[in-house]
Amino acid sequence: MKIDFSFRPKIVDTLKGYSAPAFFADLTAGVTVGIVALPLAMAFAIASGVKPEAGIFTAVIAGFIISALGGTKVAIGGPTGAFIVILYGIYAKYGAENLAICTIMAGIILFIMGAARLGTMIKFIPYPVTMGFTSGIAVLIFSTQIKDFLGLSVEKVPSEFFEKMRVLFAHAGTLQWPTLALAAASLAIILCWPKSWQRRVPGSIVALVLGTVAVALFHLDVTAGVETIGSKFGGIPQALPSPHIPALSWENIQHLFQPATTIALLAAIESLLCAVVADGMIDDRHDSNQELMAQGLANIVSPIFGGIAATGAIARTATNIKCGARTPVAGIVHAIVLLGIILVAAPLAKFIPLAALSAVLVNVALNMGEWHNFKRLSRWPASDAVVFLTAFSLTVIIDLTVAVEIGMVLAAILFIKRVSETTQITAVDEASETEGPQHSLVGKNIPRGVMIYRIFGSFFFGAADKLETALKRSGQEPEVLILRMRKVLAIDATGLNALEDIYEKLHARGKHLILSGPHTQPLFMMDKAGFLDRLGRENVCANIQLSLARSREILGLPPAPASANDPLLVEKQKIEAVRKELAVALEHASTILNAPSTTGTGKK
Repeated sequence: MKIDFSFRPKIVDTLKGYSAPAFFADLTAGVTVGIVALPLAMAFAIASGVKPEAGIFTAVIAGFIISALGGTKVAIGGPTGAFIVILYGIYAKYGAENLAICTIMAGIILFIMGAARLGTMIKFIPYPVTMGFTSGIAVLIFSTQIKDFLGLSVEKVPSEFFEKMRVLFAHAGTLQWPTLALAAASLAIILCWPKSWQRRVPGSIVALVLGTVAVALFHLDVTAGVETIGSKFGGIPQALPSPHIPALSWENIQHLFQPATTIALLAAIESLLCAVVADGMIDDRHDSNQELMAQGLANIVSPIFGGIAATGAIARTATNIKCGARTPVAGIVHAIVLLGIILVAAPLAKFIPLAALSAVLVNVALNMGEWHNFKRLSRWPASDAVVFLTAFSLTVIIDLTVAVEIGMVLAAILFIKRVSETTQITAVDEASETEGPQHSLVGKNIPRGVMIYRIFGSFFFGAADKLETALKRSGQEPEVLILRMRKVLAIDATGLNALEDIYEKLHARGKHLILSGPHTQPLFMMDKAGFLDRLGRENVCANIQLSLARSREILGLPPAPASANDPLLVEKQKIEAVRKELAVALEHASTILNAPSTTGTGKK
């Protein structure tokens, strides 16, 4: 694995020739997306178990770093719904201090992934796994909002799904109708807000402002018991916090490696998916490794200033692009706008009802879930459907970490099965021959005691046992076994071990193995492992004709006589006939050119 710390943010290239019109386009987009990000940042933080200002701090600090140092032009970074489940679980189990440590660890992992040039590896995570756990996260986000949406009086909501549902159901009688009415009205505004107005004034902001005004004017927090940021958290501070490095403890760190890896993997997937979406919308190409390093730095710095985990936010990025963003300056402006809101309007935040923020997150859950995939399951291969449902179910029932781990393992096993199914090992004779002249058995003399098998496809550990099975099924033991490997493009250690086992068994009984036409990768691997020296390099032949000649040599037989049906002989005869015709034509042309002129001029 090559480590490369070369660092070139996208902003370095985009600011060359930067113009006033580009700045004003970025300014407009940045202000808009900053306003859009405000309710989301607070809602994500509250749902993750921390104070609302933690989400705003994350959007400011991480959003600035990701835009300034990232590998995309117009991506927006900050807290996202994907982290809610895992962050809430860590906070509930280990506390705020260890949540900060876990996020910093995830940032270090992300930075190392980028430096190790692993950015392109994320695309190998199967679609059913990512869509499965994304839909599961949407269900869990929705479940976390039931309490605030209905105004239930529950002191502490468990993180485990079924226990959470049991507790919420047991407290259903504490439902607050004013809270439900406010939440339902806020959700209706968000869902019904005209899309044509969304670019100028987002529906979530309208719902938040109207809900806050209703609470302030009618004193709903006092008269109707509607819970607000002020009543639950005491408001939002009017400045960024001083940096604080959490105390490190090895006892805690060793328990945090698994969730930190999950956060890092989730952040990498989300950020690179966001970058791909942005590329498609603006016809650009992102630097995945630079993006991962910037994401790593953002997640290292954000917890030091009271923030939580951050990654690329697809919805905010799309809003940024639709509002005319051209460069990373728009993302920087978005972070500055949020900072300005903290400095100027923080005292007003105490009136924001949690019911309105809950409506924002319910809308996020509805849009986040890949619900259309459930309709497509019947048309997918059964293995992909199983992976999708497994990742979805485990995310909801157990947790995201287990879902990602088992989903990846299951997807890998099914992939191995599919690859092994494409590998074919069959006996070959003249009747089943499909190769060209040099590699064909047609017209060639196959000595008695020689058996030929063709291996087709990758010879990996999922398919290695097929060779021995095919040989046992034949019920014959040849004096010389020729394995045609011209169609084997890759081999792994298990495939090599299968070849070595067959060679050893044949060699122990005085039999012989010949490899015909192996490709570069298998040949290099066999040579590096020393197998070619044990087999004998003379027993590795370039084509089937040479392999048959070598088998006759091993058996002590004279060279095979040329056959009239030998394709090579036929080709030679055709070439000889053409050569003779060409010689006759040249001789005739020479006679014409040297003949006396019939005009009497003597010119030729």
